[in-house]
Amino acid sequence: MNKQLTKLTLLATLGMGASVALAQVPNNDGYLFDTRGAVAKSGFGLCWKTTRWTPAMAIAECDPELVKKPEPAKPAAPAATPKPAAQKVTLAADALFDFDKAVLRNEGKAKLDDVTGKLKGMKLEVIIAVGHTDRIGSDKYNQKLSEKRAEAVKAYLVGKGVEPNRVYTEGKGEKQPVTGDKCGKSEKKSKKLIECLQPDRRVEIEVIGTK
Repeated sequence: MNKQLTKLTLLATLGMGASVALAQVPNNDGYLFDTRGAVAKSGFGLCWKTTRWTPAMAIAECDPELVKKPEPAKPAAPAATPKPAAQKVTLAADALFDFDKAVLRNEGKAKLDDVTGKLKGMKLEVIIAVGHTDRIGSDKYNQKLSEKRAEAVKAYLVGKGVEPNRVYTEGKGEKQPVTGDKCGKSEKKSKKLIECLQPDRRVEIEVIGTK
């Protein structure tokens, strides 16, 4: 009687084991799971594995040493630093203005259009326009003329959409000639001297920004 009871108990236990074996997680049939979805374990706390188990099926609860730890995320690459860009253009004043004038000619406007065209794709920081004259005339007169020409350049650039506070103007008058002693020391106004001093009559435009 007792032997028969023991056998029935053993069979009932085996039956429970069979029902546990049938309750497996669909995505991992390397372990046995109970009807609640928990991993079935032995009395020693070890997970029950099926004959299909491979190390690739390892889960952290049962075989933490076999679970591949995710690699630490690599720090994001720093954003590319915009490259500084600076372009300097020297335009002959005679190409921008009539002689002894500060009103832009059509040819001068076209040359400034080329300058504004170079602003495309650039984050503009500042445009520096510096006017220069030759030595003919008084220092005071030439200083004023150089300033007016620089301001005329600024007004045109602003009219083309450049922010006014991005354009800096300055007049150097006759202080920075590029002809040196090439034209002699004569102060007498003549056609020959006017032609010789032409390089001194200029507007230097510097565009500074980043690309």
